[in-house]
Amino acid sequence: MAFFFGMRHVLRQAPAPSSVFQSPFTLGRLYSTLTSPKLFISSLSRLTTDEKLADAFAPFGRLVEAKVITDRMSGRSKRYGFVTYETIEEAEKARVEMNAKFLDGWIIFVSPARPTELRSAPQPEPQQEPE
Repeated sequence: MAFFFGMRHVLRQAPAPSSVFQSPFTLGRLYSTLTSPKLFISSLSRLTTDEKLADAFAPFGRLVEAKVITDRMSGRSKRYGFVTYETIEEAEKARVEMNAKFLDGWIIFVSPARPTELRSAPQPEPQQEPE
């Protein structure tokens, strides 16, 4: 069943041959270059650990970190993670080689990690002084 969900994700992301040159967004997504050595890995198996993720991505360069994100309360995998290399070139090689490959029985997807947007604290409402 995991195979079918993974293939659906691949097919949904794949542009139609005639539309590749019609959409600048598609071209940018297909041929974007990395600006950071950090990669976002999605569609992980719940059985994938930090160690298994590191082992799978180690052949492509010097890993700084491999982290599967888990739920704070239950400790269960959220089915995504991050891999960080020492250089952008190593990360690009891993992205090309590992995208849409099997890991722990699931097809994984590798893309550039996006920086988290800074969350601003809610602004307190100005209080009126009593008259």
